Order: sequence, then C-alpha cells, then structure tokens
Amino acid sequence: MDYLPRLKEKYFNEVVPALKKQFNYKSSMEVPKIVKIALNQGLGDGVTDKKRVDLGADEMTSISGQKAVITRSKRDISNFKLRKGVPIGVRVTLRRNNMFEFLDRLIAVSIPRVRDFRGISEKGFDGRGNFTFGVTEQIIFPEIDIDKVAKINGMNVTIVTTAKTDKECYALLKEFGFPFKNVKK
Repeated sequence: MDYLPRLKEKYFNEVVPALKKQFNYKSSMEVPKIVKIALNQGLGDGVTDKKRVDLGADEMTSISGQKAVITRSKRDISNFKLRKGVPIGVRVTLRRNNMFEFLDRLIAVSIPRVRDFRGISEKGFDGRGNFTFGVTEQIIFPEIDIDKVAKINGMNVTIVTTAKTDKECYALLKEFGFPFKNVKK
C-alpha cells in the first residue's frame, strides 16, 4: 500500500469540498493546490566563516528532510566584502510528499514553538496566490539540537500555490490549519 501524508489526505477529503463550496467551483480541478514550498536561509557570516555555510546546510537538510543546496553570490559587492562565487546561503525546494510532511510539521509542531506567538501576519501574500513568511529562529524545529547551534539564524518560507488570488490562497492555507493572526476589521 502506498504511503499518503496526513495533510495530502486532508486536502482531498476536507479542503477540496470546503473550497469548492466556498468559491462555487464547478470542478474539483479548479480548487487551488500547493505546488511547492521553498525554504531559504541567508548566511551573511558565511563570507568570513566557511564552516558556517556547511553547518547551515546540515541544519536545513535535517529540517526539510531533503539535501540543501548552497547558494553563491552572483557578483562582487565591495561594501559587504563579497566576491563572486562565495557561498552566502542555503535553500531547499520541497514538492509532493516531502512538501506535505514539512507543512504538517511546520503547522503542528514548529510554529507553536515560537516565543510569544500570536499568529502569522497576513502581509506575506504577493498578489498572485503565493505566501511568504519569515521564521526568526531555526531552533523552533524539533530536528535541531539546541546545544549544537553555534548561531541563531532565521529563514524564509515561501508557499507556492495554483491560486489566482490572495483570497483563494488565504482560504486554502486556512483550511490546512495555518495559524494566521486574528485581525479586527
């Protein structure tokens, strides 16, 4: 029997019917879905300390469950003492089952571990149905051993969907249980 992640099952059984009803879609193929999740971590001190980038790549690999790719600078910037081709960050793009597994861990375990958490801001929508937000500390992920962390870094999480509007994307993420702030209007 094939393994099916919990959120993927939830998408087909709960999210699709709810959004189909909410937006009056004629077909379930019209319902927006999550295409990929991109994680990006900029490591500015990687310019001077090469081990920092390797540690960041190891942390990102353990967080995502997929091998992280080291990003390199594209040009020389003298103000930052940066040369072309120097490693400056790490990134991972998650798709299919890995994406659903990461999203499940993010919503259920990691985000509630943020200090003084009051919800994720709704300002991260780009107008085309994608959502980006920042995580200030990588130690919120249970895969990271706090004792072995040399420096606390943040990361950007971008959720790319097939939604055509921000309203559809918001409804999709809300159905998955994304903890948005309760904004009083």
